Amino acid sequence: MNLTVQDVATLLRVPESSIRKWISERGFPAHRVDDQLRFHRAEIVEWATTERIALPADLLEDPKTRGAGLPSLSQALEAGGIHAGLRGADKLSVLREIVARLPLRKDSERAQLLEVLLAREAMGSTGVGDGIAIPHARSPIVMRVPTASISLCLLDEAVEFGAIDGRPVSTIFVVVSPTVRAHLHLLSLIASALRSPEFREAVRRPLSADEILKAARAAETALPRTASHP
Repeated sequence: MNLTVQDVATLLRVPESSIRKWISERGFPAHRVDDQLRFHRAEIVEWATTERIALPADLLEDPKTRGAGLPSLSQALEAGGIHAGLRGADKLSVLREIVARLPLRKDSERAQLLEVLLAREAMGSTGVGDGIAIPHARSPIVMRVPTASISLCLLDEAVEFGAIDGRPVSTIFVVVSPTVRAHLHLLSLIASALRSPEFREAVRRPLSADEILKAARAAETALPRTASHP
């Protein structure tokens, strides 16, 4: 939480007055520290995803996320898996089903992850609109996993998620990372890819895993170089 109003205005290429207006009128995520406004980069990415605001490459190019070893969008999806046919009557049962499907090694890890996801939802819905949710996007899920991954979970029937647009959710992205750095990288990839109408539609329709990965690779070609190739 080290970004100032000036930093954020520079990153988003808008006047500082716009940032303050967004805080009061559009729920732009901000915190007061010693009576000064401060911002989390990950929260800004989540907010921009919800508001469908383009993310400049500078925002995605956090110096802490540079370097080799971070996966592309399609690589992260392959690692986390595309899980279709999930069922649940409500948010709780859906999240339990998702955690049961994720590629984790121990039952203790699944219990920990479910607890984290439920705690985040208690703070406010992670539904970003159009039937899509990204649980725990604001705070990284950091676990002892060999690689950062994105699990795409597709529900048989949409469930009420308290999303910002009031629509039930049927498409859920879960990011699990070994480091905070990798979390922000993958969250940025999702945010940018969802601005592609083709990718957004692909993850909302009952397509095969191969078709979704194909759409992800196509979306990668349009991503900022710093986001898709750190």
